[in-house]
This record gives sequence, C-alpha cells and structure tokens, in this order.
Amino acid sequence: MEFSLPIPDDGRRQIAAGWLILGLAALLGSGIFSVLLVLARTPYVQNFFPWVDFFHTALVVHVDLSVLVWFLAFGGALWSLNSTPRFLGAGRLALLFATLGTVAIAAAPFSGAGEALMSNYIPVLQQTWFLAGLLLFTAGFAALTLRAMGAIPPVGPWMEGVAALRFGLNTAAVSAMLALIAFAWSYFTLPEFLHGKPYYELLFWGGGHVLQFTYTLLMLVAWLWLASASGALLTLSPRVALIFFGFGLITIFFTPIIYYSYPVTSVEHIKLFTWLMRYGGSLAALPLSLALLHGLWHAGKATGSGQPLRAALIASMILFGAGGAIGFLISGTNVTIPAHYHGNIVGVTLAFMGLTYHLLPQLGFRAPEVKPARLQPWLYGGGQLLHVLGLVISGGYGVQRKVAGAAQALDSVGRVTGMGLMGLGGLISIAGGFLFIYVCYRAMRPRAGAS
Repeated sequence: MEFSLPIPDDGRRQIAAGWLILGLAALLGSGIFSVLLVLARTPYVQNFFPWVDFFHTALVVHVDLSVLVWFLAFGGALWSLNSTPRFLGAGRLALLFATLGTVAIAAAPFSGAGEALMSNYIPVLQQTWFLAGLLLFTAGFAALTLRAMGAIPPVGPWMEGVAALRFGLNTAAVSAMLALIAFAWSYFTLPEFLHGKPYYELLFWGGGHVLQFTYTLLMLVAWLWLASASGALLTLSPRVALIFFGFGLITIFFTPIIYYSYPVTSVEHIKLFTWLMRYGGSLAALPLSLALLHGLWHAGKATGSGQPLRAALIASMILFGAGGAIGFLISGTNVTIPAHYHGNIVGVTLAFMGLTYHLLPQLGFRAPEVKPARLQPWLYGGGQLLHVLGLVISGGYGVQRKVAGAAQALDSVGRVTGMGLMGLGGLISIAGGFLFIYVCYRAMRPRAGAS
C-alpha cells in the first residue's frame, strides 16, 4: 500500500515552499547557537566560556528555533500541501507573520540584555524584541492553524493511503488548535501576582504538552510517507492507519476537562498534563511503529533516491524510541529529562529531514545529492544518540539540567565521562545538522544561467 500526498501545482505549493524555507532558516540559526551551547557545557572547553548568562540566552533561542519554529514551519508546509485553494491570502499572511516573528526571535540576543527564563516547552527572554517576535510568530501559527481547519480537502476513500495521510494531518491540525486554546485559557486565568519563570512555566504548560501530540502526529505522517517513498511495501491498511491516528488524538480531548476541573496553578493541573503525555503519547506511535518495523524487516534494500529516506526513517524511529524509553527513567530534575526530550525531538527532526529530501524536487527544487544525503541521518542521529547516552549517564550521577560551567559540579570521573560523551555526541550531531543544511542549499540554489 502506497502512502503519499499529491503535490498541488498552484499557490499552495509556493506557500509550502515558503514554510519549508523558513523552517530550514530556523534550523540553521539553531545550529549556530547549538555550537555555543555544546562548547559551554563540555569539560575543559567550558572554561573558555565564563559568560554563563549567554549560555542561557543561547539555550532559549536554540530551543525556540529548533523546536517551535522548525516543527511548526514544517507542519505549515504539510498543511499547505494538504489544503484546498481557499484562503490563500490568509496562508500568505500567516507565513509573513511567522517569518517576521522568527527574525525578531533570532535577533533578540543582539538587541539588548534580557533575562533568560528557562520555562518548559517555550523558554523566553524577558526582552522587547523577543516577546514581540514570539507574539508575531504566534499570530502566524494561529492563522496557519485556522486555514488548515478551514481549507480541509476531502479525505477520500478509506482504502487509499492518501486518505490516511490526510486524516493524520487533519488530526495534527486539531491538536494544534487545542494547543492554541490551551495557551489562551492559561493566559486569561493566570493570577496577576505571578511574574518571571513561574508565570511562563504555567502559561505554556498545558498548551506545550498538547503541542507534543501535534509534533508526534506530524512525525507519524512523515514515517508512513518515507516508508512508501523508500520502497517499503507496507501491509498496514489505510483504515488501520487512520484508527492509529485517531488514538493519537483521543487523549488530547481531555485538555478542556483538565482546565475545567483544576486551576492552572494547581498541582493537579500540572500532574494531569504530565500523565497525559506520558501515557497517551504512545497510543498512536507504538502500534504504528510496530507495523512499520514489520514492513521494513521484509522490505528490500532501498536504492537510489530512496536511500536517504530509508536512513532518515530508521534513525528517526531509533531516536524517538530511545527518548520514549528514557522517559520512564526520569527521577528528579537532572539531565535525564533533556536526554528524554532530546531523543523524542531528534526523532521528529529526522523524520522531517527525510521528508524534506523527498519534497524538495516536488516543490520546484533539484533532488538532493544521494551520497551526502544518505550519510547525513546517520551522522546526525548517531551523534544525538551519543549525546543522549551521555546525558543519561550524567543524570545517573545527579548532574542538574539547565546549568553550565562550574554549576554542573563535574567532580567525579562518571560525571566528566558522561558530559564529555554528551559534548562529543553534540558536536557530531551539529556536523550532521550543518550537512543537512548544506545538502538542502545545494538542491535549492539557483541553477547556473537561470534568470
């Protein structure tokens, strides 16, 4: 069974290409900031970076560009492809707002001092440029989501793979809308006396958890598409895939119930969203990944342009699975927590990277060069696997998260070894990330002699 989407040849394709370019630019910016992050936490090298405050500033921008902007921009590309020609003006406006917001977020560290608040899901800088950029990007995301909900194409016959992918993208759009509602609900119900990190932590807690479902659903669409495009003959029927996507959506409908039942500031509110993601996040991913593993096990070797896609799919599944498993090891506030979400985040990123390779020639660009594109997922994924392993080891020795320099208290061989492995893996993955940008740049640059 083939799972793929038709690519429209009109304004929708141009808007999708614009979202993809925005996502790639955000990924490049996050890569630049990640170089400083890894060096600032690597033993011995960190001594050359005494400005710990810049570590936190770089961490804020790195996280927001590599997760929030990159993920939602790629979602914007997929939702634009999976739409009718209605409301194209709203689609262009959404892209404009999101682009302006991204530029302001990336420029914020160079426009004046601002306190870095490491709130979960969306860390912030208390600074005018950053907050203005975040608001602009949110406006673009809201317009994007409204268009995705208002220009939904017919799903089509349930016996076709395209129907499953369209339904999966529709469930992701519903999840995104619920995330926006959760953000607004938290904003209007938070008490006025809250300020600083506690304010933003609670503001983004509910919606941030729901956004993780959005990212996962988009990743599952990418997995099915990559499997088909790389030559894996899946025995999974579209109807069963559609049911799995439904499982991924069911749990987030508890969101309004949680908001109705408990105040945003209550312990119950915080715990219920944690449990919602911990136990509901795998309802779609686990059975779908098992079906994909069965198909990959019986699939022949990928050839030609399918090789990078297969590599990205396998690497994505390994990292996402590792991140999910590490989640059950979390105890306290040590670096096991970033090990967990790095695995999940990188799993999503690898799926989007692979699908980018597949979409580039369909969006009017050249096909990526096979050799570097085939190496890139293993380089990036392998480095991130070492990075995650180093964090797990360090977490076992009690190294705390969101600290750098002397605050890490690297006073034992185990702690130094773990964080050293983290640094080595981080540098390897950075090389893989820049290789991805390079491969995409080579495919997207204008042809010689083109007007």
